[in-house]
Amino acid sequence: MRRPHLPARLPLDPYVLALLATVGLAALLPARGPAATVAGWAATGAVALLFFLYGSRLSTREALDGVRHWRLHLTVLTCTFLLFPLLGVAARLLVPTVLTPPLYSGLLFLCLVPSTIQSSIAFTSMARGNVPAAICAGSFSSLAGIFLTPLLAAGLLGGRAGGFSPDSLLKIVLQLLLPFLLGQALRRWTGGFLTRHRAVLGHVDRGSILLVVYTAFSAGMVAGIWHQVGIRRLGALLVVEAVLLALMLLTTWYGARRLGFGRADRIAIQFAGSKKSLAAGLPMASVLFGAQASLAVLPLMLFHQMQLMVCAVLARRRAADPEHPEHPELAGDRVAEVSQPSQHPVSRAR
Repeated sequence: MRRPHLPARLPLDPYVLALLATVGLAALLPARGPAATVAGWAATGAVALLFFLYGSRLSTREALDGVRHWRLHLTVLTCTFLLFPLLGVAARLLVPTVLTPPLYSGLLFLCLVPSTIQSSIAFTSMARGNVPAAICAGSFSSLAGIFLTPLLAAGLLGGRAGGFSPDSLLKIVLQLLLPFLLGQALRRWTGGFLTRHRAVLGHVDRGSILLVVYTAFSAGMVAGIWHQVGIRRLGALLVVEAVLLALMLLTTWYGARRLGFGRADRIAIQFAGSKKSLAAGLPMASVLFGAQASLAVLPLMLFHQMQLMVCAVLARRRAADPEHPEHPELAGDRVAEVSQPSQHPVSRAR
């Protein structure tokens, strides 16, 4: 039996370290009183800015060009917004023996957010898969998530995520949908500016999300909700998430084979259909959960780092597979596209 080829260094995402440092700052110096009000307004503006940039970066032409591969994209969307949520609903059986209700709400929310783009593309390229398909699949997932994630959260989480109240729907429209549509409408004029300043705007992206995390965890500290989480519960959550990731990796790979996809397409389906976006999920959680957002995003933060480490090992194994890809030109000739974050709604760190 061939031993798995492990990378020399597993990828500990520097952005995850920055997120953990932000959580530590919120634990030591949470925003209170007037400072919390100012931080809340700043976080609201940061979320709107993020989704404006997402809309400005999403290439409509690239998305339309990928429609011809509709079976692959439909498969990824089904995994992201149907199979993942079904597994999340099934995990309700683990409450309260394994997971507390707040942790379960966060786990279920994790199952509702869209797929990643940049890391899915990078791993698909590393594994010699269909990179253009991964680009389009990730873009479609992010676009669908603007609409589907709030609706699924409202339907499956109910009052824990604001429900269908007029106030929650207004927040979704004003903070998520309207800025995104405005970014798409202005992309013709903003595209060049975003391309020239993509490095600086990447820092703006990450800084905005760190502000959202600080505000959410500060509210959690002030409300005293962290006594609900102990080491034992965190360990149980990690085990549950490891099982969830393993199920999705196996289902996307062998399910795509049963559907008749070639090896290069199966690689794109596996990496795009088994992963979840930290960048999209964090600001959405701040809108949908309010003061409870700190516990809601904890499972997503842990899953993000887990998927990076596992997929790095898996991509190396796929690249070393003696089976030749059916369309090698799809993997090798398009690697350069991975390093162009201006085309994708998330930065490389996410």
